[in-house]
Amino acid sequence: MHPTFKSLFLATALIASQFPLAAQAADITLYLHGDENRDYPPQSQSLIMQEMDVWERIRKGFAIPDLDNPLVVSQTNWYSARPDYIQRTTTRASRYLYHVVEELEKRNMPTELALLPFIESAFNPQAYSTAKAAGMWQFIPSTGRDFDLKQSVFKDERRDVLASTEAALTYLQRLYGMFGDWQLALAAYNWGEGSVQRAIKKNTAAGLPTDFNSLSRIMPAETQNYVPKLQAVKNIIAAPDQYGITLPRVDNQPYFVTIGKTRDIDIKLAAQLAELSLEEFKALNPQYNRPIIIGSTDTHILLPKNNAAKFKENLANWGKNLSSWTAHKVTGARERIEAIASRFGTTPQVIREVNNIPPKMALKAGSTILIPKTELTSQKDISAEVADNATMLVVPDVPETRRIYVKVGKRDNLASIASRHKVSVAQIRDWNDLNSDKVATGKRLELHVPNRVAARSETVATRKAVRGERTTAAKTASHRKAAPAAKPRAVASKKSSTTTARKSSRSQKG
Repeated sequence: MHPTFKSLFLATALIASQFPLAAQAADITLYLHGDENRDYPPQSQSLIMQEMDVWERIRKGFAIPDLDNPLVVSQTNWYSARPDYIQRTTTRASRYLYHVVEELEKRNMPTELALLPFIESAFNPQAYSTAKAAGMWQFIPSTGRDFDLKQSVFKDERRDVLASTEAALTYLQRLYGMFGDWQLALAAYNWGEGSVQRAIKKNTAAGLPTDFNSLSRIMPAETQNYVPKLQAVKNIIAAPDQYGITLPRVDNQPYFVTIGKTRDIDIKLAAQLAELSLEEFKALNPQYNRPIIIGSTDTHILLPKNNAAKFKENLANWGKNLSSWTAHKVTGARERIEAIASRFGTTPQVIREVNNIPPKMALKAGSTILIPKTELTSQKDISAEVADNATMLVVPDVPETRRIYVKVGKRDNLASIASRHKVSVAQIRDWNDLNSDKVATGKRLELHVPNRVAARSETVATRKAVRGERTTAAKTASHRKAAPAAKPRAVASKKSSTTTARKSSRSQKG
């Protein structure tokens, strides 16, 4: 641990020990992520390192050969013509760049890869694409699972700054090992390794080169522009003055520290104790899907260095519950949100909002949702097993029953009608104000049937109607055949043509 920060940590711990409620803080650990076992250089060398900002450090580690093609020029012009966009993105990136560069250098990887989230997500860890890719590095669900990024109701590690960065760099290393070329590795990150392999095989069979520029012509437009975009950003970062761009200073030191947390805590409260805005807290901890952080030995919270000590001190002084939510698993096939709200003393609106349940949707059995804690559950945390395996599925919220009308047939009685529609004779009598089980043929009865039965009854009725129309049409045709022959009549036959819609598909990136 760095000597200065170690002193700060010990001082904070000493302050916390003076308070009787310090037990609240006894379950957290605080350290500079990745630096806790690091041998620091002499002070003079450390000062030189601090004078160099992260942008300069990235420039010194450039190692991917420059790409030269017309798309690089057009992409460089596009980015350089938007200084406001560059400013917003680089300012957002300043939270994460030091950590990403540190991890790249540990792996001896080119540092321009630290700029890849610029292309993927504009350094927005909350980014979500139409292909369901999430996070700063834009992992789709399946690729995320391939790299052990957990995805549950409560947490999506594709958005976790630490976990997703580790997964992305591991994936890029694997792709480089596969192709031996960083430009092709990047193309595979966007297009999929299988697609790049097939493109290489195709060019090899045709006796053509297999570098990025040579393969680009058979790549989709997005991939054709993907590597040129990174080259364009690299050009601007290499010489911002040349493009009239001013980069925000990013100090060559960690922006955040990691706090290990083993108790549940509300996100709003965590931000409050850290004396951070909710927006800033979520920018560093975007992986949490619900307004609670589930505590476990694997749980971590990222905080700016100066706020970490405040968090520990304020936590020691906090004399109330840390979380106001617990988990509830829906067991009944039709356990309605209104009934759950009534049972736990809350409102349907609160349950819908905290669990992101859309309007007019109901919960399926097996879903795990958050509900407010009660006196009985105020000290009970959500278990790691529940958190890791929680799912939530919703279905259209339709009434359990549906009103239909049926006409009594010649062979019908109340018992046969009740059996056919999965209701009871007593119910039919009640719905129709009948005093006995006798019912006249042709009488119209009102039924309230389970929705599935109602849908089936309507389908059967429709089929009967269609069969009836076909029978009538057949009888009419038979009658016409028996009638005297009319004069021959030319009938124009029209061939129907069908167009097969073809969907273009491409491999989704991880």
